[in-house]
Amino acid sequence: MRVYDMIVSYRHRMADLLAGLTDEQVRQRTLCEAWTVHEVAAHLISFLRFGRTKLYLGLLTTAADLDRVNLRLTEREAARPTGEIVELLRRYADSRIAIPRAGYDPVLTDLVLHELDIRLPLGIPGAVPERQLRVAIHHLATKPALGFTMNSRLRDLRLVATDTGWSHGRGRLVRGDAETLLLGMGGRRSAFDRLDGDGVPLLAQRVASPPRPGAARRLGMVLDVLVHPAPAERRSRAAAG
Repeated sequence: MRVYDMIVSYRHRMADLLAGLTDEQVRQRTLCEAWTVHEVAAHLISFLRFGRTKLYLGLLTTAADLDRVNLRLTEREAARPTGEIVELLRRYADSRIAIPRAGYDPVLTDLVLHELDIRLPLGIPGAVPERQLRVAIHHLATKPALGFTMNSRLRDLRLVATDTGWSHGRGRLVRGDAETLLLGMGGRRSAFDRLDGDGVPLLAQRVASPPRPGAARRLGMVLDVLVHPAPAERRSRAAAG
């Protein structure tokens, strides 16, 4: 299955999840601490239409601060009722919008993380399909695309998924099941109590106090993405998954 096909399927999966929630559940906070369930849902549709235009305009008006771009677009889409957001998520599930030169892996990674952000605090049972989970965890561990503020978060850490056999890196150990490991890598602080190893405190510290690049550094990162060709493996994953 191509990564693009996984994305289309996952958007329908997320729409089904959101459609089954009560009004009270939609107002609950998620593991993505800045957002409620409704706001996470709004984020999922924020780039489905005119995504490249929104991204470029946002980067120009915020000095390449993608966090601010995401917050602005999410706030705008969050004015819609949840039912309308769900309908738009289904209608544009086949959108091919992706971060320039990054391929589809980061799009799938975003969907997987946000499903966990919603489902776990609400106590909704389920599991991320292993193939999709492997794409997401590998993406964050190797060359995360613009938009995932990883910086040097995983440097000198050995990451081990106890349930899938996946591992990456060298250094202090961070170990747990793959979903929890993905959440920790993705900066969800609630994951750290469910991970073990001598590298967990270091990862938690890096998540709590991430470096904040200045405008010049942010612009340089964006230009680097736009000017240099995507790595071959990223292009092939985007084409063939």
